[in-house]
Amino acid sequence: MKEENRVRVGNVEEGDHARSCRVGSSSLPFSSSHSFLSILNQKSPLLEAMVWSEAMKCFSFYSGEKKDEPKGLQSVSGRSDNSTYAEVRGSGSELNSQDVSVNGSSESLRRNAIPSLSQRPSNLRVFTVSELKSATKGFSRSVMIGEGGFGCVYLGVIRSLEDPSRRIEVAVKQLSKRGMQGHREWVTEVNVLGVVEHPNLVKLVGYYADDDERGIQRLLIYEYMPNRSVEHHLSHRSESPLPWNRRLKIAQDAARGLTYLHEEMDFQIIFRDFKSSNILLDEQWNAKLSDFGLARLGPSDGLTHVSTAVVGTMGYAAPEYVQTGRLTSKNDVWSYGVFLYELITGRRPLDRNRPRGEQKLLEWIRPYLSDGKKFQLILDPRLDKKQVIKSAQRLAMIANQCLVKNPKNRPKMSEVLEMVNGIVKSSSSSSPQLPLKSAAKVEASHDTQIKNKKRSMDLKPGEGNWCVRMWRPKLVRTY
Repeated sequence: MKEENRVRVGNVEEGDHARSCRVGSSSLPFSSSHSFLSILNQKSPLLEAMVWSEAMKCFSFYSGEKKDEPKGLQSVSGRSDNSTYAEVRGSGSELNSQDVSVNGSSESLRRNAIPSLSQRPSNLRVFTVSELKSATKGFSRSVMIGEGGFGCVYLGVIRSLEDPSRRIEVAVKQLSKRGMQGHREWVTEVNVLGVVEHPNLVKLVGYYADDDERGIQRLLIYEYMPNRSVEHHLSHRSESPLPWNRRLKIAQDAARGLTYLHEEMDFQIIFRDFKSSNILLDEQWNAKLSDFGLARLGPSDGLTHVSTAVVGTMGYAAPEYVQTGRLTSKNDVWSYGVFLYELITGRRPLDRNRPRGEQKLLEWIRPYLSDGKKFQLILDPRLDKKQVIKSAQRLAMIANQCLVKNPKNRPKMSEVLEMVNGIVKSSSSSSPQLPLKSAAKVEASHDTQIKNKKRSMDLKPGEGNWCVRMWRPKLVRTY
């Protein structure tokens, strides 16, 4: 079990402007992702080494400065994240008006929704409480797959409307009855996922809402994602670490999802809480963005940003957003850059359980970025360093573009996607794809191994192979 700190900033000040980035006497053309892409595609080892050495010095998070956390930064809530689905948290979403009614009914949902979203056609199914009780065995703890301070998640089975004989596995998120902030996030989730549809966004099947004598009842029904979250597989809780090619595919899928939200609709949605625990994996290991409770409509035509209370997760939010409350899609781009370093290192952006100098990911990696030889020291030790080093360096260069201090100089997600596509293409042609194996099968295999080890300890002298002295339990660090 672990806690992730959500943050809110009170009184804030304008952030500093980013420093310019130079190689020799010439500015690196990193403000143009097409120019940067052409550099990435060069095959010259000399050019590659030069770009790598200099590129790593040009980004504010690498500059060597130590910045204190902004004044006014405070934890809003903690949460446990030992489930496949992110729990609903208690910080406010700005996608909906601040005077949202506490009434949890379907009528309340229509009244409180932003017109630009609520007036669009939605294919969401409205469930009855009896349907959901039947699907979850009466909300039995035997089918609970997640639990947190703001609700529980159950594995359920429902009938398909198109074919009643067909059963569909779903995840039923039951929100706790307390707190208007939870209601706001619930309304936001329905508003957003009710009108968007993309292969790399988790599908919201439907919802249930009512206000009766027992209090407010709010439930969301999602497609079931059996392979859990990316955060789970990157952590040391997972017995089977993600292979490098799969990490690249996840980076590609996540970029596709963000590109869709930012650029491929007639309105823009800013995710605002992009992180590895909000990226879920389906049966085929396709990555999908989830948990849109903090999503926000992008700025209207003619405006450069949206001014809002600062919410999100510490370690992922862009510095200009934390300092000023000015939100743009470039906040998601920054978060994506942090996520790429998670894939490269296998570490969390903020980990209080590590030694003091290693707790903040972006600060810890700084000394290793100026030298390609040192770079391998930050690679996830569970990876084959010789096999992935070049690909990981290219991914780090994309991450650094996303982490440029001045948000105007960060690329758009479509440009990021184009660069990631290039890395995925070159890596897939040089490395064979591993066979797909679900997390459940991996864990079942692990359980079998544990049983075999226990059996080896139960052997008496003279029976079979006496291997108690040879076997030692593995030390697994938990967070």
